[in-house]
Amino acid sequence: MRNYDLDFLKRFSMVIAFLMLITLGLILFAMYLHHTVPDQPNPVEIKRTDARIAPAGAVYAGDTGAAAKAAADAAAVASAASQVAYGGTTDGSVIYGNLCAGCHKAGVGGAPTLTAAGMGARAGKGKDALYANAINGFTGSAGMMPAKGGNPALTEEQVKATVDWMLGNLQ
Repeated sequence: MRNYDLDFLKRFSMVIAFLMLITLGLILFAMYLHHTVPDQPNPVEIKRTDARIAPAGAVYAGDTGAAAKAAADAAAVASAASQVAYGGTTDGSVIYGNLCAGCHKAGVGGAPTLTAAGMGARAGKGKDALYANAINGFTGSAGMMPAKGGNPALTEEQVKATVDWMLGNLQ
């Protein structure tokens, strides 16, 4: 063998030995990681443990619990009332001034003005028809009325009170 062949074999053997050391190191590292990861718990054992530590019964709070429930119900009613438009007022003039006047003062979009001529034909159909059109909305040849005047937070009582106020204040 020539000298350069021996030199190649030495270097090749060293590369192979180095690669074998890296492989051995990776295998040992993988074994270490495998032992540090916890095993998955057995679902049957989890069910047994949950059954063993489950409470035996429910707690009855008596009058204290009833008072807490009543307070929570009152808070829920107050919260719902705060979500109603204009603080839940049924004063038709307040609602008309804040919402309805934008269209009904000038007759925008075919909205009837607060005059006998403007509301006359519509008022002749009766209050129930006016209530229905104001609550559900109306689209006709003369124009359109959005449901609840475009404010869905209004209650039906507020809409009816506003319609009544408008009919009572025709000029």
